[in-house]
Amino acid sequence: MEFGVGVLQAFWGYGIGKNLLQESIAWAERTGVKKMTLHVLETNEKAIRLYERLGFEVEGVLKKDRRLSDGNYYNTIVMGRYHD
Repeated sequence: MEFGVGVLQAFWGYGIGKNLLQESIAWAERTGVKKMTLHVLETNEKAIRLYERLGFEVEGVLKKDRRLSDGNYYNTIVMGRYHD
């Protein structure tokens, strides 16, 4: 299953993203999902720290795979979380 989750910038700082991710993790554990993966842009350091606090680890880097509106290319960090 693959889906994207994002919180509008006007609502940053309210813990919405953290709560969404915690609920996703709880759902995955309840339903027997053993592995969760996500992709995050290297510049999104706040999100990377959140993901690490919730048990995700860096599994790889997709080098210069995203070109943003500034014209520059950026790396995508691939992170995963395994639940026994």
